Amino acid sequence: MRQPGKSGSSREIAAILGLQWGDEGKGKVVDLLAARADVVVRCQGGSNAGHTVKVGGETFITHMLPSGVLHAGTRNYVAHGVVIDPEQFAAEVEEFRRRGSRVTPENLFVSDRAHVVFPYHKRVDQGREAAQGEKKIGTTGRGIGPVYADKMRRVGLRVADLFEDEMLDDLLAAGVIEANSTLAGLGASERFSPDEMRRWALQWRDGLRPFVTDTFARLRAEVEGGARIILEGAQGALLDTDYGAYPYVTSSNTTLAGVSAGTGIRGGEIGRVLGVAKAYATRVGAGPFPSELSGALGDAIRERGREYGSTTGRPRRCGWLDAVALRYAIAINGVTEIVLTKPDVLTGQERVGICVAYDLDGRRVTDFPASRSAQMRLRPVIEFVPGWKDHLASNGPYERLPAEFQEYVARLERLCGAPVTIISVGAEREETIFRAAGAR
Repeated sequence: MRQPGKSGSSREIAAILGLQWGDEGKGKVVDLLAARADVVVRCQGGSNAGHTVKVGGETFITHMLPSGVLHAGTRNYVAHGVVIDPEQFAAEVEEFRRRGSRVTPENLFVSDRAHVVFPYHKRVDQGREAAQGEKKIGTTGRGIGPVYADKMRRVGLRVADLFEDEMLDDLLAAGVIEANSTLAGLGASERFSPDEMRRWALQWRDGLRPFVTDTFARLRAEVEGGARIILEGAQGALLDTDYGAYPYVTSSNTTLAGVSAGTGIRGGEIGRVLGVAKAYATRVGAGPFPSELSGALGDAIRERGREYGSTTGRPRRCGWLDAVALRYAIAINGVTEIVLTKPDVLTGQERVGICVAYDLDGRRVTDFPASRSAQMRLRPVIEFVPGWKDHLASNGPYERLPAEFQEYVARLERLCGAPVTIISVGAEREETIFRAAGAR
């Protein structure tokens, strides 16, 4: 299946990853670059992700689908690292079709190796959160953690298994036994049966069937054929199950390593790694957040930036940009360039804060510690730089932006060791500044 790339014979593969606690604006960045891409691939996570794209005054939110579906000429893949909720998938396909997008088995491919989210995964997820009380992590309740856990325990069902009638009952029985045992331990009264889950599977599998394929083989052919490929990560580096602020993390690898594991595209084949970061920091749910702002300023940033979860609607906690955590995330991912989003939200601030170090029990530290208790005791060391009062216009060169903003960007680059090549100053596609010709 060799197909020529839009760029001719040259090959370009770019990964777009979040550098904070998710919600950095990756959807818009993918949408921007997808205009010149052949392929967009979702790599990991599931319906707990919410990528928002605004086009022509309309807002589109993808949960299961790659953000490239808004471009008619793009081939979109949901790779095997993603966990598939067939109900959410069907609803999203229907919504995008209703709103005029071309979503067909000719331009959307779902991995037969991807694991399936069943209703019992959601109940277990919600039951565990409820049992934690004030110590809950703050999951979306979409069943993502339990399905990844089943994957590791080798009792999960993959998309391919939905079409194996002779094996389906036995496979469902194993998953249901695990779920019912967990629910009993949590004191929940609800139980599931294999027959019930079989009926559910049969209800949704026919709608999924036309999209299912061996995405590993197809993506290898795309790479060898010179396709321009965008690898779309979900969540952010500080939610990575290995590198994040454990246990307040998601249930997948959200870093570059997860991209390769979840798609089959090798790390050495990825030429660009774009790390997306807001000009301030946000996170949803519980867990450490050293640079968090409490009070009126944090509330003002939340309202001006419309910082509410696109999946759950929950208000996001807001704080100053954390350069320590950002530098850590850049090192983990081998980021080659930074995409800075939402600096326009800070326009008008007399001064803008950057967390440049932490105070840990009276000791200054510049690394992100692994200890969960240490993470909770971190206090930010804030450096303030002059704010910018003038509008950050996207209809001119970078050099015409306020001098104070340019100084802020230069300081950020020095602190983090990577260049800022793209700046998003609004939700619409055209509200973007490209600092270098090759950034597009």
